[in-house]
Amino acid sequence: MKNFFQFRERNTTYKKETLAGVTTFLSVAYILVVNPLILSQSGMDRGAVFTATALIAIIGTLLIGLLANYPIAIAPSMGLNSFFTFSVCIGMGIAWQVALTGVFIAGIIFMILSLLKIREKIINVIPQDLKHAIASGIGFFIAFIGLKNAGMIVSNPDTFISIGNLTSPTTALAVIGLVMMIIMLVRGINGGIFYGMVITTVIGMLVGLIDVPASIVGKIPSIAPTFGVVFSHLHDIFTPDVIAVIFTFLFVAFFDTAGALIALTSQAGMVKNNSIPNVGRALLADSSAGVIGAILGTSTPATSVESSAGIAVGGRTGFTSVIIAACFAIALFFSPLLAVITTEITAPALIIVGALMAMEISKINWSKLEIVIPSFLTVIMMPLTSSVATGIAFGFILYPLSLAAQRRFKEVHPIMYVLCLLFILYFVFVA
Repeated sequence: MKNFFQFRERNTTYKKETLAGVTTFLSVAYILVVNPLILSQSGMDRGAVFTATALIAIIGTLLIGLLANYPIAIAPSMGLNSFFTFSVCIGMGIAWQVALTGVFIAGIIFMILSLLKIREKIINVIPQDLKHAIASGIGFFIAFIGLKNAGMIVSNPDTFISIGNLTSPTTALAVIGLVMMIIMLVRGINGGIFYGMVITTVIGMLVGLIDVPASIVGKIPSIAPTFGVVFSHLHDIFTPDVIAVIFTFLFVAFFDTAGALIALTSQAGMVKNNSIPNVGRALLADSSAGVIGAILGTSTPATSVESSAGIAVGGRTGFTSVIIAACFAIALFFSPLLAVITTEITAPALIIVGALMAMEISKINWSKLEIVIPSFLTVIMMPLTSSVATGIAFGFILYPLSLAAQRRFKEVHPIMYVLCLLFILYFVFVA
């Protein structure tokens, strides 16, 4: 087992990997509650979506752990499930069965692009400075989500956002958790994020802010209402609206996943000579999960940026993913316990992880204006637009244009010029 997962080469142990797996699971387990809640508003059966969510998290996470040896979780994408429900089903009036078929077709196209190594080629030609910008931008984005979930920042009609009420009981609980994590981390306590989450949960229960679960074991809901419906609606996808939806699923998921993989592998110290080892296998695992997820009955799964929480406590191999998958399997039977994992518990972890990932920003060449502007906008647009893909788009458009303005055409790979044009067309006709 140690040889298969390369424990010695990556300087890790069973204890580190197990702790990392549990930490990542706790950080991403909210998807088991939130994904069914969002997709059920499109008309899908909530219980079936819960089971489909858990199953695709198990399958996708095992695939990326065993095929690519990555300490990463795959689960339904929060951005794409909202797009599925509110934009496609409710906004465009497309039936959820047809929308799910669109996810299925996008997943197949993903698999073809992965098998042809087109996705791998694109990731490897991204300039090093932009990779650092993407990684740090996702860090800022994750921290922003954590601050929002904790109630430490709130919306404001005059300034868009402002500081929240830090004396609010739930916000105060999140602040306590954040402080505990910071103290443990700066004192060099391994697993400080995980321990902080556990202690915060206990405190929340003691003061009545977190409900003690009424039961431990729950019945696994049937997946029958959503399983395999995509095969009976393949003839419904040949309309302009559905084709546009398929393209959007494909485009956004492509670059969300690319950005997450760049960020997470950078954080884990796996990037060598501007290339990511086994990235082709990771992309194949991710795209396969998209196809399987649609068949089971959930919107597009993707590489979870919350995996950074496990990497932060020492996760370095696919054994971390095996632990994550095992936790999701257990969660199928102990669904009542999921009520314990609230945003007040996970928010401090996201803030800390965001800070750790943002350290990549120091590796950007800040002495050259043609690097600074595309990198800065890549970073800042991710949290401000709540979209990894949008941040990447700004970088991919401005980087080749900046170097072209200096007549340094040959320093930019031809694929970057193609992506620049595609992103411009995306903003004009789709976004």
